[in-house]
Amino acid sequence: MKKIAIIGASYLQLPLINKAKDMNLETHVFAWAANDVGETAADHFYPISIIEKDLILEKCREIKIDGICSIASDLAMTTVNYVAEKMGLPGNSIEATLVSTNKHLMRKRFADNGDPSVKSIQIIDLKDVNPDDFSYPVIVKPEDRSGSRGISKITDKTELKDAVKLAQEASFNGHALIEEFAEGEEFSAETISFNGKHKLLAITKKYTTGAPHFIETGHMEPAFPRDSKMFSRIEEMVYHALDGLGLQNGASHTEYKIDSKGQIRLIEIGGRMGGDCIGSSLVHLSTGVDFVKAIIEVALGNEPDSQIKKDICAAIRYVFAPEDIKILEQMKNDPAITIEEENNVTIPDHTVTDSSARSGYYIFTAEKIDDLRKYLD
Repeated sequence: MKKIAIIGASYLQLPLINKAKDMNLETHVFAWAANDVGETAADHFYPISIIEKDLILEKCREIKIDGICSIASDLAMTTVNYVAEKMGLPGNSIEATLVSTNKHLMRKRFADNGDPSVKSIQIIDLKDVNPDDFSYPVIVKPEDRSGSRGISKITDKTELKDAVKLAQEASFNGHALIEEFAEGEEFSAETISFNGKHKLLAITKKYTTGAPHFIETGHMEPAFPRDSKMFSRIEEMVYHALDGLGLQNGASHTEYKIDSKGQIRLIEIGGRMGGDCIGSSLVHLSTGVDFVKAIIEVALGNEPDSQIKKDICAAIRYVFAPEDIKILEQMKNDPAITIEEENNVTIPDHTVTDSSARSGYYIFTAEKIDDLRKYLD
């Protein structure tokens, strides 16, 4: 039986653990012991923090793993690719991992390669910030975090320093970025790569709370028909940017905006599967491609099955308020809608400050995109 190492044990990794077991693989899961679901779901669990990459490497050598992977976590990918490179297993280079998990280095790479990214300035010391140096609005974010943590849209210069402080506190390395605000709607591209060959599986429309923190409230696929000019433009942009970052293997999640004139602006690329059930559920529901299985196959050195098998519409909506539950009840009486999953559909008893603080959601499908859109717009 082949052995697969999985970095992380939270609910985000559960689809990966279960899929690996379905593929008759022996699962070896690494994470800080916190009574997460992956600790009991795994065949073998090791209470080692996901940032302890040398300890994990030592254990993986002892186990003699055949592959290593993770989903929906930038932090985990640092360890995944470190172990893969040291053991000669499929993955991305340490350099590519660094560039794709540090937004400042990513912006520099985009600029060097001519990719259509927003302008950005790195802030290391808060004392160096002069609010008069910027044109507003701006986006302030941590240099090395995801999930809407520490992000603010600032329209008044008097708020800038507080926003930078918030971003620095959320950052692992204490650095923040001040970026120009890109107008337009938000999207993401979900891609699987194998030995430098990329396949764009789906384009996702993102819905958020808007300013100031842009917490995701829902996602919908497909955002554009596969035979449209926009799909082709996005495909070309994503492949070029992935090549520039050096991401050659596994999943990637590219975030960007499209303005009213059709101009595309890159926001960032994660060298991992998108969270929020995008990769683990929506891609599979809308395209028939088993994205999670494809990630495991790549980790084992096998070419994944990325052939599009169906073309329906899928979406997820998160529960923030009573209105979200009311909409779910409306959908249950709509013959055009199929409810695929409900998870903890209750009103949060706390303030949702970033995507990690959300609790409940529901996933639904339809044959026509307009049948979904009316429950998201």
